[in-house]
Amino acid sequence: MTTYLLALDQGTSSSRSIVFDREGRIVAIAQKELTQIYPQPGWVEHDPMEIWRSQLATAREVLAKAKLQPADIHAIGITNQRETTVLWNRTTGQPVHHAIVWQDRRAEPLCAQLREQGLSDTIREKTGLVIDAYFSGTKLRWLLDHVPGARAQAERGELAFGTVDSWLMWQLTGGKVHVTDVSNASRTMLFNVHTNDWDADLLKALDIPAALMPKVQPSSSHFADTDAALLGHALPIGGVAGDQQSALFGQACFEAGMAKNTYGTGCFLLMHTGGAFQPSHNGLLVTSAAQVDATPQYAMEGSVFVGGAVVQWLRDGLKAIKGSAEVQSLAESVPDAGGVMMVPAFTGLGAPYWDADARGTITGLTRGTTVAHIARAALESIAYQSAALLQAMSRDAVAAGGKPVAELRVDGGASVNDLLMQFQADLLGIPVVRPEVVETTALGAAYLAGLSTGVYTDARQLSKLWKVERRFMPTMGRAQAEESMARWERAVRQATAT
Repeated sequence: MTTYLLALDQGTSSSRSIVFDREGRIVAIAQKELTQIYPQPGWVEHDPMEIWRSQLATAREVLAKAKLQPADIHAIGITNQRETTVLWNRTTGQPVHHAIVWQDRRAEPLCAQLREQGLSDTIREKTGLVIDAYFSGTKLRWLLDHVPGARAQAERGELAFGTVDSWLMWQLTGGKVHVTDVSNASRTMLFNVHTNDWDADLLKALDIPAALMPKVQPSSSHFADTDAALLGHALPIGGVAGDQQSALFGQACFEAGMAKNTYGTGCFLLMHTGGAFQPSHNGLLVTSAAQVDATPQYAMEGSVFVGGAVVQWLRDGLKAIKGSAEVQSLAESVPDAGGVMMVPAFTGLGAPYWDADARGTITGLTRGTTVAHIARAALESIAYQSAALLQAMSRDAVAAGGKPVAELRVDGGASVNDLLMQFQADLLGIPVVRPEVVETTALGAAYLAGLSTGVYTDARQLSKLWKVERRFMPTMGRAQAEESMARWERAVRQATAT
C-alpha cells in the first residue's frame, strides 16, 4: 500500500492542505483564501477562527480530492506563517482578540523602549534576532496591555499564547495540547536558542507571564493525535516548522553551507549553519533550523522585502502588463535592461542594508528606454537583492571558518521564471538549482512528520528523494558580474541617500 502524508500549510494569504506520497510527489492540493484585516495604517490582523475553519476545510477537501480515507494518512505535518500571534482562553478555546500578523508594526514603540533599555545585545546573543516589531514577543505584550482583562487572566493561568502552529494544534486536539516547535519558538524574541527553552530573563524584560507559553519540542517529534471526530480518524501530528525553516528542510538543506531562496512576494534566503550559532556581521539574523532531535541546529536568514511584489507593481501600479505571467516575454523582448537599474525599496530595504527610509528608484533612463527595459530591470532587481544577501551570507560563513555557498536551491512562485533564475546564476557565479517539487514549504512539513513516524529512516534518505528539475549554470564572466553588482550598489546608494 502507498503511504500518504498530509501537510497543513497555513500561510498569510491562504490556508492550504497538500497530500504527498512517500516519494514526495503531490497527490492533491486544496486552498482557501484568508481575509486580511487592516484596522489602521501599519496594522494587519487575521481572524483566528477563520484560520482554523479554513485549514480544517482544506484538510477535508484535499482528502476528497485525493480519493483517500482519513485512515490512509500516515501522519500530519504543519507549517505556518511565522511570528503571527494568537492569544486565547484555555477554557473556551476562543481567541481574546484577532491574531496580530507578522507584518503588523503596532509594537514599534515598545521595541524602541527595549532598545533604549539597552537590551539589543542581550536579545541578539540569546535569540539570534534584532529587536523588531516583526517578532511575536512584543505583539503578545501589546495584547496583554490593550485587551481589557487580558493581563489579569494571563497571570491567573487562564490564557494561552501561540504562533499559528500552536493555535491549530490546540484546535485539532480539542484543547488537549499546548505545544510548538523550536523553529517557531525561535521567532518570538523570548526563546533562548542555545538552551532550546523559554528565557526567564526575556519573559521578565517583556513582562510576559511564563504560564502563557507552550511546551517546545523538536520539529520532528510526536506532538499530538488529532481529535478523531474532526477528520474521521485520529491522526498523529509528527512534524511542525515555521514556513521558511520548513522550506529549508524540504529543499534537503541539512548540512552547514547549504542554502535556499524562496522567491515569493518577498524573498527569504536561509543558509544552514549546522550546530554552530554563528553571529552575523553583515546584518543577517540567526534562527533555529528545523530539528529532528533535541540538538540545536541553526540557520542564517535574510529577507528581501520586495521580490515578486515588483511584478505586481508593474501590473497594478504602472499598468505595464495585464498579467504577471507576461513579464518574462516582455523582459526577453530586449537583450538587456539598456542601462536601467531599478531599486524596488517601496517599504525600505531589508538585509543586508536595513534602511527603513530607502525609497524606490529607477536610474539610467534615456530616450531609448522602453517599458520592456523597465520590466527587465524590475525582474533583475529581484536577483540583485538576493545576490547582495547571499554575498553577505558567504562573507559571514568564511569569517567563521566555513566556505562560501556553492549552490543555491530555489523555490516559490517567481522561481519558475527562467530569465530570472539564469540572471541569478550569472550574478552569483554558482549553480542555481530548481527542484521538481517547488512546494517545498509543505513538503518540509510532510518530511518532518514522515521522519518521526517511521516513513523515513534519516535525512540521507530524504536527500535522495530531492530531484532537480533544472540547473541554471552561470554564463556571465566574473568581471562583468562584478561590474553589474557595483552598478547595483551605486543605485542602492542613490535610493538610500538622505
